Amino acid sequence: MADLLSEKARGPAERGRPGWPTLVLLLAVCYAVAALGSLAAADSGDTYQALERPSWAPPGWVFGPVWTVLYGTIAVAAWLALRGDGTRVGRRPAMVLWSVQLALNLAWTPLFFAADAYGWAFAEICLLWLALVATVVAFARRRRAAAVLLLPYAAWVTYAASLNLSIWLLNT
Repeated sequence: MADLLSEKARGPAERGRPGWPTLVLLLAVCYAVAALGSLAAADSGDTYQALERPSWAPPGWVFGPVWTVLYGTIAVAAWLALRGDGTRVGRRPAMVLWSVQLALNLAWTPLFFAADAYGWAFAEICLLWLALVATVVAFARRRRAAAVLLLPYAAWVTYAASLNLSIWLLNT
C-alpha cells in the first residue's frame, strides 16, 4: 500500500523514470566499450611511444585516467538524459545519438592503433565529434545537466582529433 501511495505522490512526471539499475547498466556499457577498445589496441602504449608526436602530445599514461573519468560521465549523462523531466519527449532520439557516438568512440581505437590507419581514424573521429555535438544538443533538450556532463568529453575529443591529425601528418 505504501508503494502505491508513494507512486501516486510522485505524480506522472516521476513515474517511469529510470532508476539506479539503469545507471549501473549504462556504466557497464560504457566500461565495456573501454574494455573492448583496450583489447583492440593491446600494444597501444608501444605504438604511441614509437610515433612522431607534436610537442603538446600528452604522455601515454594520461589516457587511462582521463578515459576512466570520461566514460563514467558519459554514462551518468545518458542516465540524466533518460530521466529528463519525466516525459518521454526526445528520449529515443537522444539515446540513439548517444549510442551512435559511443559506437564511433569504440571504432576509433582499432583504426588508429591496430590498423595504423591514421587518416581514416581522423575521418572517424570527426564523425564522432559531430555525433557527440548532436548528442549534447539532444541531451540539453532533455536535461541541461546531461549536456553539461558531456562537455569535458567533447573537449577531449576535440583535443584528440587535433592530436590524431598531427600524428597523421607527422607520420606519413
